Amino acid sequence: LSFLQERLRYVLVLLLLLQGIDSFYVPGVAPINFHHNDPVEIKAVKLTSSRTQLPYEYYSLPFCQPTKITYKAENLGEVLRGDRIVNTPFQVSMNMEKKCEVLCNLPNKPVTLTVEQSKLIAERIREDYYVHLIADNLPVATRLEFYSNREEEEKKKEKDVQFEHGYRLGFMDGNKFYLHNHLSFILYYHREDVEENQEPTYRVVRFEVIPQSIKLEDLKADEKSMCTLPEATGSSPQEIDPSKENQLLFTYSVHWEESDIKWASRWDTYLTMSDVQIHWFSIINSVVVVFFLSGILSMIIIRTLRKDIANYNKEDDIEDTMEESGWKLVHGDVFRPPQYPMILSSLLGSGIQLFCMILIVIFVAMLGMLSPSSRGALMTTACFLFMFMGVFGGFFAGRLYRTLKGHRWKKGAFCTATLYPGVVFGICFVLNCFIWGKHSSGAVPFPTMVALLCMWFGISLPLVYLGYYFGFRKQPYDNPVRTNQIPRQIPEQRWYMNKFVGILMAGILPFGAMFIELFFIFSAIWENQFYYLFGFLFLVFIILVVSCSQISIVMVYFQLCAEDYRWWWRTFLVSGGSAFYVLIYAIFYFVNKLDIVEFIPSLLYFGYTALMVLSFWLLTGTIGFYAAYMFVRKIYAAVKID
Repeated sequence: LSFLQERLRYVLVLLLLLQGIDSFYVPGVAPINFHHNDPVEIKAVKLTSSRTQLPYEYYSLPFCQPTKITYKAENLGEVLRGDRIVNTPFQVSMNMEKKCEVLCNLPNKPVTLTVEQSKLIAERIREDYYVHLIADNLPVATRLEFYSNREEEEKKKEKDVQFEHGYRLGFMDGNKFYLHNHLSFILYYHREDVEENQEPTYRVVRFEVIPQSIKLEDLKADEKSMCTLPEATGSSPQEIDPSKENQLLFTYSVHWEESDIKWASRWDTYLTMSDVQIHWFSIINSVVVVFFLSGILSMIIIRTLRKDIANYNKEDDIEDTMEESGWKLVHGDVFRPPQYPMILSSLLGSGIQLFCMILIVIFVAMLGMLSPSSRGALMTTACFLFMFMGVFGGFFAGRLYRTLKGHRWKKGAFCTATLYPGVVFGICFVLNCFIWGKHSSGAVPFPTMVALLCMWFGISLPLVYLGYYFGFRKQPYDNPVRTNQIPRQIPEQRWYMNKFVGILMAGILPFGAMFIELFFIFSAIWENQFYYLFGFLFLVFIILVVSCSQISIVMVYFQLCAEDYRWWWRTFLVSGGSAFYVLIYAIFYFVNKLDIVEFIPSLLYFGYTALMVLSFWLLTGTIGFYAAYMFVRKIYAAVKID
C-alpha cells in the first residue's frame, strides 16, 4: 500500500510539473518555428467598419482569389463575431524580400472590375471599411505616426507611434474613390537561439502593412509578374469610378526586419493601445468612493440600528409608555411573500447564473487564459459557462421560490430556464434576420443557431431543472419573525420614496465606480479594438458588487423605516438602477463617438445595447437583492418580538 502511495505521489508531482511547463504559453497557442525560405501563410479574417457595424467576409469584394479557397474550421466565438478565416494568394516566405509582385492575372491582362463590382467597392470605401489579415495568427496593423504635444525641440526628434487594426480599404478625395491596390507588408522576426551546427529558426513577432493606391499606368510590370513601384511624388492613385468598368492591378511587396521582441510578448503592441494611467485613476477614484460610502454607511446604519435595537429590547414598562415606530412596526409583514414570486425567483436565478459566469470569465481572463491570440475563446467560454451555471441559478431560484411559499416547482424551473435566455434569443434572432438581409458575415449561420438551441435545451434546461429540484427540496431560508394573518396598512409615502427616484439615487454610485471601464468596453465592442485589461475589470467588478450591496442596504433600511414592507420587488428594481445610467451612457456614446447614420446599424447598436442593459440590470439587481435580504433577516433576528 505504501508503495502504491509513493507511486501516486510521483505521478502527481510529474503532472504538476508538466502543467507548469504547459501553462507558460497561452493554452492552445504554441509558437511556430520557421526556417529560412519557409512559407508564411497570410490569411484574411473579415472586413469591418465602425460606421455600419456589419462585418463582411474577405471575398465578398472582388479581391484576387487562390486556385482553391479553403475556410478554417472555427469555434463558436469566431462564428458569433463574424470571423470567416480564409486563405489568400499572397506568397510570403520567411526572410525573403519581395520588391513588388503582381498578385493575380498577368501584367498585360489587368483585373477588370464590372460596374456592379466597382459600385460595391466604392460603397465599401465610403462606409470606411477596414481589411483584416493575419500571418501566423498575428493580426495586421497600420502604423500611425504623429507628434505629441511636446516642446518644439523634442518634436523634431521623437514621434509617437500608434497602431490601427487592419488597413483601410481605400480613401475618398472629394467625390472620388481610390482603392488601396498595393500592399507593402513589413514582417518582423525574432531569431531563436539554436546550437551551432543547426539551421537558424525564426518566429514572426509583428505584422505591419503600408497600403498604397497606385494607378495601373504607373505600375511598370514585366512578363514574370514583377513590377516596379513609381517614385512617391510622381504617382497618381488608382481611382474607382462606380459608373463604369475599371482596370487595375493588385500588387504587393514583402520586407523582413529582425526584432528584439520575444515571441511571448508579441501581442503587447496590440494590447498597449489604451492608456493604463486612466484606469489606475479610475480604480483609485472608485475605491475612495466605495470606502467613503462604506464609512458613512457603517456609521449611520450601525449607530442607528444599535440605538433602535437597544430601544426595542428595553424593559416592557418603558416600551408601554413609548410609541412604537420605525422598522420594528412592520415585523409581522416584512417577510410576507410578494406578488408573482415565480417570476421574481426566476429572474434572480438568471442573475445568479450571470454573476457566476461573469466572475469566472473575468477571473480566468485575468490569469491570461483567454488572450486575444486564441480567437473567439472569450465568447465561447462565456456561452458554455452560462449553460453550465444553470445548476446554481436553478438551485438559488428553487430555494427562494420555496421560501416565498411557491408550490409549482416544475413550472418555476421551466420559467427560470427560459425567461431570460428566451428574451436574449428572441432579440438576437430578430437582429440576425436583418443582418442576413445585408448578406453580412456577422449573421449567425442556421446550423450554429440550431447548435445554440440544442445547448440551451440539452445542457442549460436540464441543469436548471436539476438545481431547482435540489433547491426546492432544501430547507427554505429561515425567516426570524412570523408573518401576521392580516396585512398591515401602509402609510402614505413621501415623494422621495418613489420607485423611480430610488432608481435614480441608487444607480449613481455603482455607475460612477465603473463608467471609465465602460468606455473601454464600448470601444472594444463597437470600434474593433482589443480589450485586454481584465485585471482592472476584475477590480471594477469587485467594487461594483460592494457598492451595489451597500446602496441596496441603505435603500431597504429607509423603506422599512417608512413602514413600507413591500421590499422584495422594489429592492430588485432599485438595485439595478445603474443599468438605467448605462442606457443613458450608451445613447451618449452613440451620438458623440460613433458615426452611424443608417437604419440597420442603429438598430443593431440599440438591440445589443438593450441586451447589455437587461443583463446588467439582472446582475446588479440580484447582487442588491441578496445583500438586502441578508440585512433584513439580520436586523429582525436581533430584536425581541413578543
